[in-house]
Parts: sequence; structure tokens; C-alpha cells
Amino acid sequence: MDSAPAASPLVASLLTRCSFPAPHTAVTVALSGGPDSMALMCLAVAHGLHVTAVHVDHGIRADSHRDINLITPVARVLGVELRVHRVVIEPGPNLEARARTARYGVLPDDAMTGHTADDQAETVLINLLRGAASAGLSAMTPGPKRPILGLRRTETHRLCTELGIECVDDETNRSDAHQRNRVRHELLPLIADISRRDP
Repeated sequence: MDSAPAASPLVASLLTRCSFPAPHTAVTVALSGGPDSMALMCLAVAHGLHVTAVHVDHGIRADSHRDINLITPVARVLGVELRVHRVVIEPGPNLEARARTARYGVLPDDAMTGHTADDQAETVLINLLRGAASAGLSAMTPGPKRPILGLRRTETHRLCTELGIECVDDETNRSDAHQRNRVRHELLPLIADISRRDP
């Protein structure tokens, strides 16, 4: 990590579109080590929150234990307490759902997550593909548990790059075996092309 987040003009700009609680509030951040959660942690610290980060190692990837080597130095520089949980994912269908269930089983109920506007769009489209009723299309509710829902994924990546943060590269995010990844890599760019808007 090359610089303190509070000194970054980009951080100041992004914070105006976040929904964090008042400074000095104690919060827990779910920290996968990817750009979204790393940006969330940095922004929370820059906002003046007392941050505890929780990292869950699902053991799905053979090298997942190495993620902590990227996460720990950043948390240390930021003065964030880091807690690590290792969970066992039992064999069976729908790996994503089972991993999510295991993850949320160890996270505090009020843990903040790094969901962005891109995740919101993906969720709406997935619900639509599943035939969800109009109520199901509302997707994720903005609020203190999802404080960076107003940011784009490109912005969290840019922030990490600017601050010199090396993030976890989870190859499962590139696998088209998962429906969300196909929506992300195929459907959203197609919609952006048709609508002539930035994906």
C-alpha cells in the first residue's frame, strides 16, 4: 500500500456517494481481499470508522490460504483488526450458494459488504432470468450494510490501483460455469452496447 487513503482526492470524492455511519462508529467489514472489499475497508477507515475486518477462507481454491498474505499488510497499515475464519464447504450442487451460506454463518449480522452498483445490476438481471416477481427485482437495499452500493466496480478497482493495493485475484470470478459471471461477462456488456452506455 503506497499511501494513506485519507490523503487521496479520489477517496474524498467516492466518500460523498457512500452511506457510512457517523465517524468513530465501530463497524465490521467482510473482507474477501478483492478490490471491492479492499476499497470498502479503505473508505471506512478514511471516513473515521473503527474497523474490524473479517476474512473467510472457504478452502475452495487450492491457494486460498495465500489470500491472507495480501490482506494482512493492508489491514496493518490501516490499523484495522483482522479476524480470519476457515470454513468447510460440503460437496453438493450450487457451490456459490453453499459458500455464501457458510460465509454468512460466521459473519456478524451487521457486517458491511463491498457490494457495488454493478452487483446490484447483476442481481436484478439474475432475478429477472429466474422469473422473479416485481418485488424480487428490487435487488439489494442500500444502507449501512452496503455502504458502497452507489459506486461502480471500475471505481473500486481504480482506488486500489491508486493506493498501491495488491488484491486477491479469485479465478472463480472468471469462470462462466457460474450464472453471475456469465451475466457479468456476457449479458451486461451486451446491454451496454445496445443502450450505448458504459457497462
